[in-house]
Amino acid sequence: MSTKAERTTAYIIETVAPVFNKHGYVGTSMSDLTEATNLTKGALYGNFENKDALALAAFEFNRNLLLTAIDEHLSIDGNAMGKIKNLIEFYKKYDVFTLSMGGCPILNVGIDAQHNNRLLAAAAKETIKEIEGKIALVFENGINGGEFKLPVTPLQFSKQLFTIIQGSIAMATLTKDRKYLLNTVSYLEVLIKRELK
Repeated sequence: MSTKAERTTAYIIETVAPVFNKHGYVGTSMSDLTEATNLTKGALYGNFENKDALALAAFEFNRNLLLTAIDEHLSIDGNAMGKIKNLIEFYKKYDVFTLSMGGCPILNVGIDAQHNNRLLAAAAKETIKEIEGKIALVFENGINGGEFKLPVTPLQFSKQLFTIIQGSIAMATLTKDRKYLLNTVSYLEVLIKRELK
C-alpha cells in the first residue's frame, strides 16, 4: 500500500508528463504545472527538488509507457519476423498511442532539450539506444535461429529501421499529416521482407 505522499508524487508526475512533453522544458511554466495539478507551487516543490527534477520524472514516466508498449509488441509468441511485424503494426498507430502523452516523447524532449537541459537530452538519447537494442536483439535471435540473414549487423539494421520510423514520426508531427507515418511504416513492411533474406 503506497503512502499518501507516494500517491501525490505519482499523481503529479502522471499529470504533468503530457504538459512537459507537449510544451517543452522551457515552454512549461510553474503556473502551467500548478494549473494542471490543482496544487500549489509549494506542494509541487515539496515533492520535487526543482523544475529539472520534475521534468526528468515526467520524461521517465512517458519513456516507461513507451518502452512497456514496445516490450509487449516484441515479446509476442512466435518467430522474430512475427515480432518485428507486430512492432511495425504498433508504429502504424503510434500517433494515436502518444496522443495522451502530448506526442512522441523521444522527438519532443530530444529536440527541445538539446540546448537547454543536458539531463533530459541525455535521457532521450539513452531511450533511443535502449529501443534500438531491443529491436537488434530480435534480429539477432532471428539470425541465430536460421530464420533470416541481414546485409549488416543486427544493431546497424535496427538503427536504420528506427531512424526511418522516427523520421516518419517527425514528418507527420511537423506537417500534421499522418500519411507520412502510415506510408513509411507500410513501406518498411516491404523493405523488411526484401532485406531479410
